[in-house]
Amino acid sequence: MSGNGLVGRARELGVLDAFVDELPKEGGALVLRGDPGIGKSALLSRAAHRAERSGCTVVSVSGVEAETHLPFAGLHQLTRTLLDRVPRLPPAQSEALRAAFGMSEAYAADEAPAFFMIALATLSLLGEAAGETPVLLVVDDTQWLDTPTADVLAFLARRLGAEPLGLLAGVRTGHTTPLDALALPELRLGPLPQPDAAGLLDAVEPRLDPAVRRRVLDAASGNPLALIELPTALRARVTTDILTSPAVPLTARLEQAFASRLPALPAGTRSVLLVAASDDEGTLSEVFAAASRLSGSALSPAVLDPAVRHGLVTADERHIRFCHPLVRSAVLQAAPLAERLAAHRALAAVLDADSDRRTWHRAAASGRRDEAVARELDRTAARAETRGAPAVALTAVERAVTLGEGGPATAHRLLKAAELSLELGMTRRAATLLQDAAPLELGVLERARTVLLREGLEEDVSRNVPRLRLLIATAEAVARERDHGLALRILRAAARRCWWSDPGRELRERLVAAAERLPVPDLHPELVYVLAGAAPLERGDTVIERLERLQCDGGYDAAAAATLGTAATMAGAYDLAPAFLRHAAAGLRAQGRLGLLSQVLVSLSFTAAHVVDWESGLPSVAEAMRLAEENALPRWLTGARIARAQFAAVLGDLETARSAINDAERHGLSVANPSNLAFVQITRGLIGLAAGRQEEAFGCVWRVFDPADPAHHPYLRTIAIPVLAEAAVTEEHRASARAALRRLDRSAAATHAGLIRAGLAYAHALLADDEDAEARFRTALRLDLSKDPFTRARLLLAHGTWLRRRRRVMESRTPLRIARESFAALGAEPWHERARQELRSAGESGTQRTAARWDLLTPQELQIAQLAAEGLSNREIGQQLYLSPRTIGAHLYRIYPKLGITSRGQLRERLGPPASS
Repeated sequence: MSGNGLVGRARELGVLDAFVDELPKEGGALVLRGDPGIGKSALLSRAAHRAERSGCTVVSVSGVEAETHLPFAGLHQLTRTLLDRVPRLPPAQSEALRAAFGMSEAYAADEAPAFFMIALATLSLLGEAAGETPVLLVVDDTQWLDTPTADVLAFLARRLGAEPLGLLAGVRTGHTTPLDALALPELRLGPLPQPDAAGLLDAVEPRLDPAVRRRVLDAASGNPLALIELPTALRARVTTDILTSPAVPLTARLEQAFASRLPALPAGTRSVLLVAASDDEGTLSEVFAAASRLSGSALSPAVLDPAVRHGLVTADERHIRFCHPLVRSAVLQAAPLAERLAAHRALAAVLDADSDRRTWHRAAASGRRDEAVARELDRTAARAETRGAPAVALTAVERAVTLGEGGPATAHRLLKAAELSLELGMTRRAATLLQDAAPLELGVLERARTVLLREGLEEDVSRNVPRLRLLIATAEAVARERDHGLALRILRAAARRCWWSDPGRELRERLVAAAERLPVPDLHPELVYVLAGAAPLERGDTVIERLERLQCDGGYDAAAAATLGTAATMAGAYDLAPAFLRHAAAGLRAQGRLGLLSQVLVSLSFTAAHVVDWESGLPSVAEAMRLAEENALPRWLTGARIARAQFAAVLGDLETARSAINDAERHGLSVANPSNLAFVQITRGLIGLAAGRQEEAFGCVWRVFDPADPAHHPYLRTIAIPVLAEAAVTEEHRASARAALRRLDRSAAATHAGLIRAGLAYAHALLADDEDAEARFRTALRLDLSKDPFTRARLLLAHGTWLRRRRRVMESRTPLRIARESFAALGAEPWHERARQELRSAGESGTQRTAARWDLLTPQELQIAQLAAEGLSNREIGQQLYLSPRTIGAHLYRIYPKLGITSRGQLRERLGPPASS
């Protein structure tokens, strides 16, 4: 049926030929989209043959609707000829891929290989093969691949281009796949032009009656499969109106055309076809064993011959394959319900060696509730999770809900399904599942899990006192049940709300008291987080002391380090946060947990931006944006955009700064989030200062201090106060800033966080009256500002400016000179230029700063150059960044001429900070 599908496809063939011919030079992805029977399979087959003739390795897979519940079934089929290469992969990747295929038990029952580790292993496997010969992936009926396989293909498609690795994917019109979000090039297949359609019909049916010929041409609407199959159905005396009526969809007409051939087949043949259509693998021996059981007598392979002659299936010594997916659906629709259920029972009976497939067929054969099958589905779901396939686990749990007999087990399953839905980002589905669980009889712990899961649905984190009271009361009830881990997780959610929007002292103190009553160690990361979120200023010293002890003791894993790094930023301990966050980032990369990694990188970006550490900050921002976008984490993508805008403002790239902050505000703040709103206004204030627009800067930052403004944030005022003080140039603004500073002094009196004290001291110096200013400057300069070089340089600039304007010109030059050199080292161009101008006014000239070498690199190129300068190979860099080694090599090829070098050995000396002037 596919051979004639190339008539009238000269344009499409030209596109595919060019794609295949370019593969040795450059990889890429192309989606073929069209209706059933339009010729996708024929074109894909033609492209695969052309690639094979040109020396490419072709690996292929066709999605099967019955396999959508089998985790990584499509990926296993796609890579089956390359599996002998798996042992050559790095151990973590090799184990992850083997676990995904059910070939390893290296992971504990409560663990699973991270999806991205499996995807990276696949990229490495294909990349190794592409290093020998170009590789073409050919995927037909992509819409029916199991979800984990489709997600891996999306991961690959994002990273194609640098090496000879290509992807051709056929997708049926009207279906969605993970590839849709990537905006890949598409080749849309439309109907054949009328002359080509007529030529194809005449080629397959040269003696057709003219009147029937006209009706077939009209009914087929240029669809090649319809042009071939409708005449055959007409000869079988199928009702002509059904086949040619425009009121019946063409897909249904084609299914009817195939179904018309079934009555003429022997009963044994129909049994084999029904079992094959119900099966998810189509193995010949398996199908015949089940079909024999179904028909009540042993069937021989010869019984399949009539179906082959009728053009319904093909078969070899191992598999039965339907000639088109519509044949499979026609067979299933033609069979009565009782026969379909019996076919699934027969398959389940012969699948003793494959428990998961047996369970799915038992579930499909159940016409009533069956708790035993539901429990089997629970176990299938657990195994899917262990293999890194939460989407398949969710399907199994939801099917168990429909088959289970109710009671506590149903409540547990609904909550488990909601938990999996949240993990997959399916918030609406999770909300529906929680709603279904609400009327059921739930125990204390189940109700607590419901409360915690609902917290994952909350987008609006503005002040919600009743919700916070519920969280605290729930945690207290759970603590009485002695599930201290769950209680602490609930209190963590409450503390996060406190940090986002202050609920008042009484509730914050109640939350802290509830946490400190739990019998957990003082250094428990979740407890430290709760204290930092609920009382970052009041308990700030306690948090910092515990963070310092933890940093000395070590012994925490990547997830704990992420928690501690976030706690440090909430408590204003920006000097302690980077070590925890870098530890977390390294561990999460190694584990393939890229969703949490993107969150950690956003936090690391903010800490780096605060002290203008461009060397780690710019690459962190770029990677955070890439991963947040890839993982569909809009809240964290907004955070990354804000950090990018902060860096751009300080470095003097005002166009990028304004673009990034506008994107953050436009795309990420549809739901009010006080912390992000506050960060946006602080960043706009920095942009205003960089542009020399102090009044505009003041108006933006003042919103963080105004309790009536949505951007008000009681804790981020400690970050905003230096910007507010620097922007306060009018007497009115200075008076307002002084009042805000006095209030902040009172609320921050209990914390000795170094960077908070530095920010307050800086603001006091800038806002002091003339008689107090000198003492305030000296007090601020006596602080240890070695970990906050940007504040130190701004303080020196302000001090030098104050001295010069009081005609103490000689004294002013030293602080101004140090400030100029510090800003140059930091790359803070707007402040560097101001220091140069102040020095010139003080009678000392300076040379213009020239662009540093690192200025020429994109953030991702800078990150790759840094890793290469540390001695990492392309393969090791690729493992860290989840890119292929060849992609890393392509980046280095572009980096070398930008830096004026020719080898990796020269990278270290070229990546130093810009020279001071």
